[in-house]
Amino acid sequence: MGRSQPARRIVVALALIPCLLAPLAAGASQRRVGAWQDVPRHYWAHAAIDFVGARHPWMRDYGATHFHPDNLETRRYLAHAMVMAFAPNERENRKITFNDLAQTDPFYPYANIAVKLHWMTKVHGNFLPEKPVTTTELHIALVSALGLGRVAAGFNHIHTTNGYHFSHPRHVGGLEVGMLLGLRYNHANESLDVGPDTKLPRSEVALSLWRAYITKTQQQWRITSLQGYRNVALPPLSPAMKKVVQFGLRYIGYPYVYAGDWFRPTALGYCCGQQAVGGFDCSGLTWWLMKAPSGGWDNTRVRGYEGWPLPQRSSQEMASVGTKIRFRGLKPGDLMFYDDGSGHGIDHVDTYVGSGYALDSSDGVGGVTLLRVDSGWYRQHFVHGRRIIPRLQQ
Repeated sequence: MGRSQPARRIVVALALIPCLLAPLAAGASQRRVGAWQDVPRHYWAHAAIDFVGARHPWMRDYGATHFHPDNLETRRYLAHAMVMAFAPNERENRKITFNDLAQTDPFYPYANIAVKLHWMTKVHGNFLPEKPVTTTELHIALVSALGLGRVAAGFNHIHTTNGYHFSHPRHVGGLEVGMLLGLRYNHANESLDVGPDTKLPRSEVALSLWRAYITKTQQQWRITSLQGYRNVALPPLSPAMKKVVQFGLRYIGYPYVYAGDWFRPTALGYCCGQQAVGGFDCSGLTWWLMKAPSGGWDNTRVRGYEGWPLPQRSSQEMASVGTKIRFRGLKPGDLMFYDDGSGHGIDHVDTYVGSGYALDSSDGVGGVTLLRVDSGWYRQHFVHGRRIIPRLQQ
């Protein structure tokens, strides 16, 4: 069975510390960058860890020589790192209190400010300082710190122009914007890839914090470019296409997995190849959204609709069948094919949903997003579309 080649592109890329908080050795901030005893130089997050733990003291929580990259990052450490990075001069609001974090606790000022600035939230009066941070929580916090909280909130209200509002996971907007900013790392070893609900190790947090800070200080254009996602209005859709879009929104933030076409790890007995983690490549996501049951592959129970005939698996195979459709002729549910100019021909596919948007999985952003495809790289490299849904169902 043919598999899609990865689409190599970048869609959108990327107070004093109390002595009780981080036991630093004298002069540690001036030490040689990259002298970690537990972070080898070839480690995938080495540059990010140096940036947030050596060049800056934001995540120097275990001293100057050990970072503990595999430890789960907790909410108290995340609050501390974010305040140090994005609001070091912000004052507390002493009216904000927590049942589980005393005002005398060295982490209280950071938790207080993180809640005051709406980066993080209280849970039934608690801050939950020892609770591990998930991908979704991290994206929400960093997106808010970058001033994109309203964009994320606006995306949560995705709707059609005739008033249909889609149901979806509560914080899909934060995940969407975080993905488009490149806050999620796409691992070469896909068994390390994280999903929306994954409890994150410190290495993942370091990478995301680094990318967010660079965006804030050096790449403001990325922030500006995402303002349009505040109001996503799709055209009136058929009942069938409403189901496709609503189902697709559930998987925003899932990782890009080469040859992946399932939402969770699969065993050796799975019909279409073993996956170490749930996730999708470009044609795998197209299958997940559109394919009718065949050849042992059937996700009808998961999505609640049967889908349409799509026996081809790779983007190249999909593109070679049926009548070709020009960009101006695209309708919701059509498949869109791209050629990045590398000489391999068609190398990417996604599913058009109208108003210039497509449901897409790309290694450029590390996974599943709803993307604008009517401008930029996607419009420039679009080759043709293909229709697999009967017109009356579009």
